[in-house]
Parts: sequence; C-alpha cells; structure tokens
Amino acid sequence: MDEAKSFDNMVFGLDIGTRSVVGTVGYRKPTGEFIILAQKSACHETRAMLDGQIHDIGKVADTVCHIKYELEKELNMVLDKVCIAAAGRVLKTVKVRMDYDLGDDMAVTEDMVYAMELMGMEQAHAKLRAEEKDGTEYFCVGYSIVKYYLGNVQLTNLEGHRGSKISADVLATFLPRDVIDGLYSVCDRAGLKVLNLTLEPIAAINVAIPEKFRLLNLALVDIGAGTSDICITREGSITGYGMLPCAGDYLTESIMYELLTDFATAEQVKLDFSEGKDNIPYIDVMGTKQTVEASKIHEVLSEPFKKLSKLIADKILELNGGERVGAVFIVGGGGKNPEFSKLLSQAIGLPEQRVALRGEEVFTRIVTPDNVPINDPMLVTPIGICLNYYEQNNNFIIVKMNGVDIKLYDNGKLNVMDAVISAGLGNADIFPKKGKDLTFMVNGKERVIKGRNGESAFVMVNGEECGVITPVKCNDIIIVKESTAGADGHIKAGELEEYKKGIFFIVNGKQVRFERKIRVNGREEERDYEISEGDNVEIHDYYNAGELFKKLDIPSGHKVILNNRSLDPETADPYEKIYENYIIDIVNETEDSISGIIMNKNEAGDTQKPDGEANHELKDQYNELVERTRMLTEELSKMKKAGETPISKDVPVMVNNVPVLLQGKSSYTFVDVLDFYQFNTSALLGSRIVCKRNGTEADFFTPVADGDMLELFWE
Repeated sequence: MDEAKSFDNMVFGLDIGTRSVVGTVGYRKPTGEFIILAQKSACHETRAMLDGQIHDIGKVADTVCHIKYELEKELNMVLDKVCIAAAGRVLKTVKVRMDYDLGDDMAVTEDMVYAMELMGMEQAHAKLRAEEKDGTEYFCVGYSIVKYYLGNVQLTNLEGHRGSKISADVLATFLPRDVIDGLYSVCDRAGLKVLNLTLEPIAAINVAIPEKFRLLNLALVDIGAGTSDICITREGSITGYGMLPCAGDYLTESIMYELLTDFATAEQVKLDFSEGKDNIPYIDVMGTKQTVEASKIHEVLSEPFKKLSKLIADKILELNGGERVGAVFIVGGGGKNPEFSKLLSQAIGLPEQRVALRGEEVFTRIVTPDNVPINDPMLVTPIGICLNYYEQNNNFIIVKMNGVDIKLYDNGKLNVMDAVISAGLGNADIFPKKGKDLTFMVNGKERVIKGRNGESAFVMVNGEECGVITPVKCNDIIIVKESTAGADGHIKAGELEEYKKGIFFIVNGKQVRFERKIRVNGREEERDYEISEGDNVEIHDYYNAGELFKKLDIPSGHKVILNNRSLDPETADPYEKIYENYIIDIVNETEDSISGIIMNKNEAGDTQKPDGEANHELKDQYNELVERTRMLTEELSKMKKAGETPISKDVPVMVNNVPVLLQGKSSYTFVDVLDFYQFNTSALLGSRIVCKRNGTEADFFTPVADGDMLELFWE
C-alpha cells in the first residue's frame, strides 16, 4: 500500500454512465499489474442522464459526491483529482473526399500531403456543421486517412511521386464541446480536478482489445443503458466510431410495459434475469407482489434483442465499409444476457465463437483487494479509464495561443496546427495566400498572369520560432501571426512581349524600329496602361498609312514608294494598313533621289544596314547624326547659360558599322544599345555574347560616348 500513497502513482477513475457511476481507485506496479484498492458504484436516483448526455448537472454531481465519500471513507484519504471519460455515443464521424490540385506536374512533398489532410479535416468540419443545424459546437478529436490517390490511382504513400492532383479519403471524428464542459462542471461541483479525460470507447478497447490484436479487423460493442457504442480496429488503429440510441434501457422499457411496473423495478427484473434466476419477484404499479418466471422474461425480451442485434450488426457493417469484421467483442451491462451474443452472431453472419462477451479473460493483470477474479464486463470501461492515466495520451490538455486558453484533445500526435484549428483559424490563415490571377486577352488569345504567393504564418512555441507541425504539450505558449496575401497578378501594356519587340519597316534601305500601337477594349492606350481583369488587348503588327507618314515626317515635294507602288502622302488613303517589313522609299520628285532618313526623335529606334549597301553611304548617314548632335550640343549650352537643366542628350555611335542614335538619357552604357539596335538575346546562338568598344573588349556596363565604334555579336 505504501507504493500507492503518492498520487503520482495512484489513480482515481470515474465512469459516469447513463444509469450509474462507477468509481475505482488503484495503482499500477512496475511489473505492469494494476492493483484495485477500492471500487464503488451507485445508480442515479433520477434519470439525470439520457443517452450519455448530462441533463441535470446537480443530480449527477450528487451521485459522484456519494461515490467519492464512500471511497474516501474506505481508504481513509482525500480524493481531489480524478480521471474521467467522455461517452463515445456522442462522437460524430464524418468521411469526405479531398482533392488537392498541384497545378503543373511536380513532386509531392510532405507539406503538400499534410496541407491536403488538414483541408480534408476542415471540409469534414464544415459538412458536420451543415448537417447538425442545432448550433452545437464540435471540435475534432482525431482523423485518419482511409485511402490516398495520385490522380485516380490509389497509393499508400504519396510523398516523392509526381503529378498534378492528389486526393485522400479522410475520416474525421468530432465531439460536442458541451459534453466535455458538462463533465468538467460535474467534477468541479464534487471538488475534483480533472487530471485526464479520454473517450469511453478508447478506455474500453485498451482493456478489451490489446494493441497487439489491433492489426486485425475487429469490432468492440459497448452496450450501456442509453446507447450502444461501437468502434472498429484495423491495421493497428481505431478506424471508426459509431453509436446507436438503443441499448439496455430499451430492454428495460419492454419489461416495464409488459409487467406494468416502474422503470427501476423493471431494471431489477432484467438484472435478476441476466444472473440466471428462475423465478423473479417484483411489485407492480398497483402495489401487488408478483413473481415472473425467467421463461416469460425471455419471451418478452426476444423481439427487442433481435431488433438490437440487427441494428448493431448493420452499424458494424456500415462502419467497416460494408465488410464483415473478423470478430466482435461485447462489453457493458446491456450485453450480459447470453442470448444476445448468439443473436448478434446470426445477424452479422459470423460463427458463434467469433462473437463473445469479454470478461475474466481480459482482467488477467488486474488484482482486486480480496484477490477475487473479475468477470463482469461492466467493469471494462472503469478500469480502462484508470489504465489510460498511465499512458498520458488520449486526454484533453490546455495550451495558450495568442493569449487565449485552448482545450485540445491529445491523441498523442498534437502539433501547432491542431491548436490553430481549435482556435477557429484555417489553412488560409497559416499557409501563404496567393494573389488573384489576372486573366485577359491579347490579340484574341487568353493570357494569365499568376498572382504571387505571400508569406507563411509566423509561429513561435515557448519563445522559439518553429513551424505548424511542431509538437505541442500541455501548458505550451504558442504565438501565431497569420500568413500574408501575395500580390495580385499585374502587368502594364508596355511589358507585353508583343509590344516590347516593336515593329520594323525598311525605310530607304534601312531597318527602322517603331513602337507598336496598343488598343484596349477598343480604345488606344499608352505603354504604361495597367491591364485590368477581362481586358481585350490588341497589339497591332501594322500602322495606318496616315500615322506612319506623319511619324516619318516626309518633307513637302517628296513621294513614297511603298513596295514598288508610288503614293502621294497627301492624297493616299490614310487608313491603308502598312505591315511589318514593308519597303518604303522616300523620293524627292524633283531630284528623283533617295533622301536621308528623317525619323521622329521619340519614335524611331534601331537601324540596321541591309546586305550590299556601300560603306560610304553609311558614313554619310553617320555624319548626318554627328551634325545633328553638334546642333543639339549648341542648344544644350544655351540652356545651361540660361539656367535651364538638360534632361537628356542624344549620342550617335556605330554598332556593327550601322549608325545608331542613343536617346532619352543623360549618359549611356553598352546595355542601352539594345533599346535602339535589334539583337537576339532570347535564344542561345553561341557560347557567349561579345561586346567591343573601339576595338577593346567590354561588357554591358561599359560607358558609351559620342562617336564610339561598337561591336556586338554571338561567339
């Protein structure tokens, strides 16, 4: 007894049931045996609990106080801490199919699988809220994955595979918060602090079906007073919970109506019948002493037993995916009648030896005060509650998240994400939020600019930065700053590739670059126009003749030869379309000679020397650019003397023996040449790009000055 004096080793367990309360005090020896020091039970004086739900907290607390007092008196010690269990009959199990689109074909990571599972749990929670419209608040006490899918192919492990979509069948289990709050209130009124709270089916299964047998496909049926609780094991874990609102009270009520007596008397007749008495005395509603034969009670209970057996068999098949389990174990007082096992085996289609009442064989490591063997299946759950204390899992713990206490069901695998979900946050608050995609049309084809990902949530546990899958334990302090949203997809019209490449015409033998025209929703726009959702953008590959002739600034008395067709700029159709690479010659009608290129300063760009042109013509063109620069320099000097600040200057250079005028900046480097000279950098056309300035090797950041001879080519 000395080794039990410390409450660190001794445990007080309470099974608060619909019909009665059972209290057990004991301790576990280092060798594994559980020693029962004392055990008391008492029935509720009224029907203060129905179907596992506490209806009258005060009345239930009175029964608990009575049990506590009797145990304290026998043990001569104060009991102020207790372990309890929530009824499995109030569990809600929801199964959903969760699809997770990855987008492009990519490798599946652990984080992707975890995110999908959590989204499945959220979907199950939403489905439960939609089905249960009475306002009851539920929280998840666990979930399991029934199947994984890559596309439509079933897999056991998704990590490392490549695909565009993964899926999972998620089985999530939920518990009403008011059930837990009711149990805590009862214990608080009885002066007891809850050390551990588990689920009744888990407490029962820990005794009735040891872990070594859970690889088998088995069913445990706990037949109580108000309901029958069912749980299924497979592949080492509990894969399903179920409840039927039909159990021992249904049988008692059948006797009550037949014998015309009160509920308590009918309950005693049922117990006497289960214990094998042949003639059972009772007092009917008239106060008359009566005796009923066991055969009569057997006849009365025949149909209710058959109905209960059929309901339980159907529920087991439903929870097990339509398949029969390998065996069924029965615990609880409602299943003590030997006829019930036989009827259930027939209903489920199993041999009689595969459906059995669990009793003495599961209590081999349980020692009673007087060493009397235990064979009562009603004690499976009370003792399981005590044993669960030593495992310190499957209970409810408190953590503090962002300053608020969060109650969590500890399934042995708790992490930050469990606390986040219990606090009412979801995946969207934790994982990066992606900005909206921008969808629009360019020249009749759909274009999508993807939104960017934001930042993941910032998470700290006990002052250390961590992730959402970091394990948590009781009293941990968690800080979570929600994730941020990424920028929406955006682009300016001038950033479109169709616009950036420009449009080229052959003018007087030179390739001349112009900016392309932009029309959005039928209106002409500038290059800095910010494209909006649904815009219809047109980037033309032509100019109207009137627009182009105006940009070329054709002198009076000149005519245009367009693809060998003579046009008068003043009388030509101004809406005639002139497409890219059309050949345009500007001819002086009096001299019949080719004039120099007259380009609009802000519109003309790259010029390239066609094959076969004489070098002296290029030199003439270059000299024209030099003269133009000289005149601009004089103008800049006048501006400086007048106190005006020049914004930019034009710099003439030769690129691959082609004259090019750099415009729009106050100084230039080699890379600026690409804005005025057409050079292919989008395709790999050699091992490297060579840049030379006045015969010397250079790079794109080398300064460029007036009159420089530049070379640019792929090596």
